[in-house]
Amino acid sequence: MMQEQKYYLSPERQLTDIEEKLVWKKPISHKTSEEERRISQEVKRNWNRGEMKIANILLEGNAGSGKTQLAKALSASFGLPYTKVTCFADMDKSDIIGAILPVISSEQLEKLDPVLQSVLKALDENNGFQSTTGILMEALGLTQVQAALKMKQLLKLAVEQTNGEAVEYRFYPSEIVRAYQKGYLLEIQEPNVIRDAAVLMALNSALELDGSINLPTEIIRRHPDFIAVITTNRSYVGARPLNEALRDRVQHSEKMDLPTKEVMVERVKVKTGYQDEKVLSVLADTIKILDTTARANAIKGVAGMRSFFYWTDAIAGGASAKESLYHKVIYKITTDSEEIRILEEALEKHGLITNLEAVTSEVKKNENPAMMP
Repeated sequence: MMQEQKYYLSPERQLTDIEEKLVWKKPISHKTSEEERRISQEVKRNWNRGEMKIANILLEGNAGSGKTQLAKALSASFGLPYTKVTCFADMDKSDIIGAILPVISSEQLEKLDPVLQSVLKALDENNGFQSTTGILMEALGLTQVQAALKMKQLLKLAVEQTNGEAVEYRFYPSEIVRAYQKGYLLEIQEPNVIRDAAVLMALNSALELDGSINLPTEIIRRHPDFIAVITTNRSYVGARPLNEALRDRVQHSEKMDLPTKEVMVERVKVKTGYQDEKVLSVLADTIKILDTTARANAIKGVAGMRSFFYWTDAIAGGASAKESLYHKVIYKITTDSEEIRILEEALEKHGLITNLEAVTSEVKKNENPAMMP
């Protein structure tokens, strides 16, 4: 615990109970990586150095390389509430700053669709600690992208159903504005998918160290504790690269790859409870070879820690290591026959197919001593 506290950026800051719950708590399975240690030290060292301050961080790597896990770990290290926004292609400026919605009277509210009623009531009762997207996610059980799209539909519907009457309007901030104004650590996932140049410009402006956001009701300044962690998949052939202006506003970048084999094994042992190091060693080698091979051959899928967790768990449940390899790892990477052949050849070349068969046989013998010769 003391090791985490030495990276706290504003030790004197008093968080509310709600904010305290947003600070990520590292699980037992968490192992501090070199990237986490390096970022924590750099941010802490430069925190009070004016223009040298590091408050925008880029984590770029393949899916499953631990980008979000690292962003959450930084929340724990810095003692800052964690929140995130998942970007999508059709984001507009309202997704960046928030939405203006009509305040509807109780008489009007009763005439509306029940779903619209429940959402507008939830918005009206909001205590300011949730964004509009967050409220919809909770009220309707939607994903973040679905909630953002639903908000646009609700806004149009609510305006239509006021029958042109004069109504009062209320501004509801976005998740980005909430984190920006209150000084949270915000993970911005995949901003490279955004198509609208105006949206990117608004995001770029907000990420200036002395930046501000123009809201319909006021201009807000960047909170001194606000940290933006941009996470994006490493570009494949044909993928849109991260906007250059956005990349230029980053003060620290990390190229994210799979953790070391030792860290992979330790994480999966704690996560799944499976402890056979000989088996886990072969599984980790397999994941690493598949990940390297997929990238070298421009195969879009990847083998990462998530696949490792689920594959190990299947084996712990009695599945064959070789058979479950396809359902838990390879078919997550690709179902294309030619690409599967390339992956299989790489495993054969490194003797891993034979090793998988050997560890499966050994596991069965350990589970059924009667099978021993």
